[in-house]
Amino acid sequence: MPSSQHSNDNRKSGFSSLFSFIRDRKEVKEGEVPYDGDRFARSAERLSQTIEQSNFISRDLSWLQFNYRVLDQARSARRTVFERMKFLAISDSNLDEFFTIRVGSLYNYLDYGKERVDYSGLREIPFRKALFSAIHKFTQEQDEVFENDLLPLFGEQKLKIGRWDDLEAPEQEEVGKYFDRTIYPMLTPMLFDYTHTFPILLAKTLIFAVVTRATESVKEDEENRKISFVQIPANLKRLYTIERKNGETVFIPIEEIMRHELRKLYRNVEILDMHLFRIVRNGDFSIDDNDDVETDFLDEVKQKLKTRRLGRVVRMEVEPNISEWLLNLLKKRWEIDDYNVFTCRHLLDFTCLWQIIKHPEFAELVPTPPAPVPPLGVTREEMEDIFETIKEGDILLHHPYNNFEPVLELLEEAADDPKVLAIKLTIYRLAKKSRITEALLKAAENGKHVSVLFEVKARFDEENNMREAQRLQKAGCFVIYGISRFKTHTKLLQIVRAEEQGVISYSHLASGNYNEETAKLYTDIGLLTCDEVYNRDITEFFNVITGHSLPNDYQYLLTAPRDMRKQIIKLIQQEATNAANGLASGICFKINSLEDKTTIEELYKASQAGVPIRLIVRGICCLRPGRQGLSENITVRSIVGDFLEHTRIFYFHNNGNPKIYGGSADAMVRSFDRRIESMFAFVNPRVKQQAINILDYNLRDNVNSYELLEDGHYVKCAEKGNEESFDIHKEFFHVTLEEVMKAKLFAEAKAESTESSTVEPTITLSESEV
Repeated sequence: MPSSQHSNDNRKSGFSSLFSFIRDRKEVKEGEVPYDGDRFARSAERLSQTIEQSNFISRDLSWLQFNYRVLDQARSARRTVFERMKFLAISDSNLDEFFTIRVGSLYNYLDYGKERVDYSGLREIPFRKALFSAIHKFTQEQDEVFENDLLPLFGEQKLKIGRWDDLEAPEQEEVGKYFDRTIYPMLTPMLFDYTHTFPILLAKTLIFAVVTRATESVKEDEENRKISFVQIPANLKRLYTIERKNGETVFIPIEEIMRHELRKLYRNVEILDMHLFRIVRNGDFSIDDNDDVETDFLDEVKQKLKTRRLGRVVRMEVEPNISEWLLNLLKKRWEIDDYNVFTCRHLLDFTCLWQIIKHPEFAELVPTPPAPVPPLGVTREEMEDIFETIKEGDILLHHPYNNFEPVLELLEEAADDPKVLAIKLTIYRLAKKSRITEALLKAAENGKHVSVLFEVKARFDEENNMREAQRLQKAGCFVIYGISRFKTHTKLLQIVRAEEQGVISYSHLASGNYNEETAKLYTDIGLLTCDEVYNRDITEFFNVITGHSLPNDYQYLLTAPRDMRKQIIKLIQQEATNAANGLASGICFKINSLEDKTTIEELYKASQAGVPIRLIVRGICCLRPGRQGLSENITVRSIVGDFLEHTRIFYFHNNGNPKIYGGSADAMVRSFDRRIESMFAFVNPRVKQQAINILDYNLRDNVNSYELLEDGHYVKCAEKGNEESFDIHKEFFHVTLEEVMKAKLFAEAKAESTESSTVEPTITLSESEV
C-alpha cells in the first residue's frame, strides 16, 4: 500500500477515529471506576458528533492533523531512510512544544477552574478527553512508523540501534569504561522518602526511577522501599557510537548503558526496580499588562522563564514495563491520570535520531537542496552593487530559492558605508552566531545611529534575544526591549543613506525572521525597495513603535493591532460584493495558520455569495471547507515537504485588478490583537506577478500537498491521470520570468463573467522593469 494511502486510511473516518483510545480501553487501573465499555463508547460518540457538527475545527485538533502530515513524510518511500528519520524526529519535537504551550494553556484553565469553550463546541474537561485520546492514537502511530517503516531499512545502511546484549565482550568493556570515565561522575541520585522532599525533575530529560531496599531487610512491604531519581545529563550524547570492522555502525542509547551500569551508584543495597521515564511541563506564560513604569521589564521576563522550568507536569512518557506502584506514586505526586501517561514501545524521545542523521558516516546519503539562484530579473553581478540595484526597481526575494545573502550584505555594507546615516531594524529571532548582530555592532562602532526593536518575548528565544540585545545596547545602539502589551512580530529593516541627490532610504520588508540559518530551511518572501511611499510608511511605523506617535493612514501597509483585521475583512467583503454583482472575484491566501473566527465567518459569507476561495494553510486551519450551505466554494490545502512553508500572501482578485499583500501576519487572533504586525502591498508589476506565480505554483503542487476535507481530516493530493509530478520545492529553483508573466488565478471565474470584467490583465513590463 502506498505510504500516503496508508496515512489517509488511518484517518478516513474523520474525527470519530480520534476516540478509539477511549473505546478500546479495557484495563482497569487501581483505584479507578470499573470500565464500562458501552458508557465510554457513548461518551466518545457524543464528543465526536459535537465536534463534527461545529462549523469550526478545533485549533488543537487541527494542529494534531498537521503533525500527522509531518509524520506522513516519515512513511514516504520516495525519501531516504535518513530523511524519514528526520521527519519522525520533527514530529516528536513538535509534540513536545505542543504539550509545553497548547496543552499547558489548557491546564491553565483546568487547574484554576476557568471556563473555556473550544471551537469544537466542547468545554474544557470533555475537550481534554478528546484531545488526549487523539494524541494517544498519534503516538501509537509514531511507534508503528519507527517499527514497521524505518527499522527494517537500517540494515541496508549498515546501521543499528543496539542493546547491551547486542554488544560483543570487547565492546561491552569499551562502553563500560565510557560509563566510568564520563557518565558516572556526572550522575546525582536524588532520594525521595519521609526525610527527603520530592526532587525537582527537569522537563524533556530522561530520568531513571530506581526503587531500592536495604540488603539486611527481610521485609518486602512498602515501608522498606526507597525511591531515588537519576537524571541523565542533557549535555551527554544520547547515542554512543561503535564502528565495527565489517562497516556496521552501532548506536547504543545512553539509557541502555546506564541500565546495565547504574548499580555502581547503589552500593550495598538491593535494586528492586529501575524504570526510565520523561516528563513535559506546562511552559505557557504571558507577560501581564503593566502600567507601572518603574517595573523592570527584563526582570519580569526572566522571572517568567524560571516558572517555565517548574511548571506542572502535563505529559509523562514511560516504558512498557513500568511498575504499577511507581506509576501510581508519580501520578499522585503530579496530579495526573492515565490520559497524561504515554507508553513508548521503542525510544523515549525520537529527537535522538538527529544524531544518526548527522553522523559523518552518512553525510553523503542525506540529500541537500540545490544552490540558491539569483532573484528573477537580477543577475549575480548586479547584486554585488546592492544599493544601485535596488534603485533600478523593487526586488522580490523568495527564500530559500533565492539566497538570504543580499540582506546580510546590505546590512554589512551599510555598517561600513560612510554615506549611511542610520539603520532601523525589528528583530524577532536570530541565528545563534548572527551576522546581523555583528553588522549592527560594527555600524554602532562606526558612529551610525542604530535603532533596534528586540522582541524579548519570542517564545523559546527569550534568553538568546536578551543576551544579544544587551550586547547591542552596550555598544551604543538604541535598543527597545519589545512593547509590554504586544509582541513585535513585524519584519522591517530601513537604511538611511546620504547621496548626491539627497537622503534616500532603502528598506527590506519580509515574512521571515532575520535569521540566516532558518532562511535556508523556511520558505519566505522579502521585498527590497527604495520606493518613497514604502519608506514614508515604514518611517511612520517605526515612529509609532519606538516613540509616542499616532499614525496617519498608511498607503502601502496594513498594520496590527491598529486595523489589519478590519482592512482584510473589508477586502473580503468587496470580493463578495463583486460576486453578487456578477463581477469576477476570487480570494487566495497562503498563510501558516487560519484561526481568527471573525475572518473565517467573513470567508464563509463570501463563499455563500459565490466567491471562489483557495486557501493554502500549512498548519492550523479552523475553517471547515466544503460544507453544504456554508463553504462549498472554499478549498484548503496544506503543503508539507522539504522546506517549512512560512510565506504569507493575501490575494484579492478585485475584478481583474488584483490587490496583493505579503508580510509577517497570519489570520489569527494573536496576529490581529496581540502582536505588532505589518502586511505590505505589492505595487511593482513584476513583483505582483511573482506573488501570483508563487500562489499558482502552490495550487499546482501534487507532491507535497494535502487537501482538507469537510470532516476535518486531510488526504494526500496525488498526480491525476497522466499529470506529471509538480514539486514546488524543486520547481522554484528553475522558475523563469517568462513563466511568471503567464501565471494567473481563478481562470474559471473569468470564463463565467462578461468579457470586460473577467480578463485578469496581462501585465506588460518595460525594459527597465524587467
